[in-house]
Amino acid sequence: MKSQFAETNLPLFSSSLWRPVEQELSFPPLAESLKVDAVVVGGGITGITAAYLLQKSGVQTALIEAKSILSGATGHTTAKITSQHGLIYDSLIHNHGDERAKQYYMANEEALGFIRETADLLSISCQLRTQNAYLYASTDSGAEKIHSEYKAYETLGIPAELTDSTPLPFSVTSAIRLKNQAQFHPVAYLSGLLKEFVSSGGFVYEHTRAAELVKSEMPAIVTSEGHKVSARHVIISSHYPFADFSGLQFAKLEPERSYILAARTASPFSEGMYISADDPVRSLRTAEDNGEKLVLIGGEGHKTGQTEDTYQCYEALAEYGLKYLDASDIRYRWSTQDLKTLDGVPYAGPITKQQPNILMTTGYGLWGMTNGTVSAQIAADSILGKDNPFADLYSPFRSASKSASASQFIKQNTDTAKAFVKGKFNHSNKEVDELQKDEGAKLKVNGQKAGAYRDTAGNVTLVKPVCTHMGCDLEWNNGDRSWDCPCHGSRFNTDGEILEGPAVKPLPKID
Repeated sequence: MKSQFAETNLPLFSSSLWRPVEQELSFPPLAESLKVDAVVVGGGITGITAAYLLQKSGVQTALIEAKSILSGATGHTTAKITSQHGLIYDSLIHNHGDERAKQYYMANEEALGFIRETADLLSISCQLRTQNAYLYASTDSGAEKIHSEYKAYETLGIPAELTDSTPLPFSVTSAIRLKNQAQFHPVAYLSGLLKEFVSSGGFVYEHTRAAELVKSEMPAIVTSEGHKVSARHVIISSHYPFADFSGLQFAKLEPERSYILAARTASPFSEGMYISADDPVRSLRTAEDNGEKLVLIGGEGHKTGQTEDTYQCYEALAEYGLKYLDASDIRYRWSTQDLKTLDGVPYAGPITKQQPNILMTTGYGLWGMTNGTVSAQIAADSILGKDNPFADLYSPFRSASKSASASQFIKQNTDTAKAFVKGKFNHSNKEVDELQKDEGAKLKVNGQKAGAYRDTAGNVTLVKPVCTHMGCDLEWNNGDRSWDCPCHGSRFNTDGEILEGPAVKPLPKID
């Protein structure tokens, strides 16, 4: 029987436009214990930027990554560098007040400036292009949201324009245009920073998973292989913190998956970056692939592990692209995962006032290029003893903002509890022999629940479909061929190896 994926014009397997790049750097795993001034966990935009800043300032730094460098969220982003983050400023004013909402804008603008200056300083060729960013609506209800958001822009003094015209090939009811924003090739940019970090004496170790955090005056990261990296300072930038610092970190973050297509359009697509105020949200921007212009079409976000047919998310984007952009030639498809905090602002800085030498960065809310850069600067400044004007806003131990955080905390953890209970009763009545090629399902094998996948050659892999983080039952992700946790977002491949944390142990295999 044909694979379900062969029946559409979507690529058979998911892969990111950004990876790999020519002459991509590779590094060995950590093979022995190590002592440095600072250790950074996580090889994405935050980890690499923070490591670069520290090493440049004379702090001997080691960077460790559980998989390959830039194989996580940073290698699967839409790579917009902007302070326009959808419908956000009206909400920030409501939850944080005018001053802090303005700080959020300034922080992300400064991150944009840092990326521009650094790319120029290091002569990094990364397709960095200045663009206008548009928040647009195509419906009357969406236009109301646009007008409320624009009032927030006016209140904060953000230099944007309200318009009813955009370069999009379809009409809009209203839009906010923010000039002098940017887009780039994220892996090319960060590869440049990584080269500078290594040439300055920094250490990089790939395929080195942090499994335990030892808290002390000289904290240490213990890897899954048992090696120890001791340092005066630790930065946890592993997307989802692998260590639960306060007992509540996992309850304060909501993992969300979203989907992206890279397609060639029949007619040239105008420059600019776009995101809709209407539901379902759609994100658009141009990109280059071997000199050819493509359009990135993003959207279909949902909480990880809580959508039964993820392949339909790709199909929905393909239908949109064909209808509105005449994009029938789809070259790449991929998905990504990010985390949202309770109050809409990332966490970056010391985990507690009592442990200033252990820092965390996470919760970028789908806007990691600027928020990740801000977070790296905050973490590096904390270690270097510098005041950062945005440290209080991004502080992990800031007080919850008004009632919104409390209600979101209750809602989020009620959803998690429901997902936990639902998973215990959710499995297929199929037998292993009934699995089609390229099909996965939870079923019973010799009386026990198993996660089964039959590959395109007919071979079957069986794993225990229970997350090794906190015991939630996993759900099959048919769009990306993975086992996903609906509670806290851990993901595993068909062999049980970890794709996303916070889990630090693979799934047990079943014979």
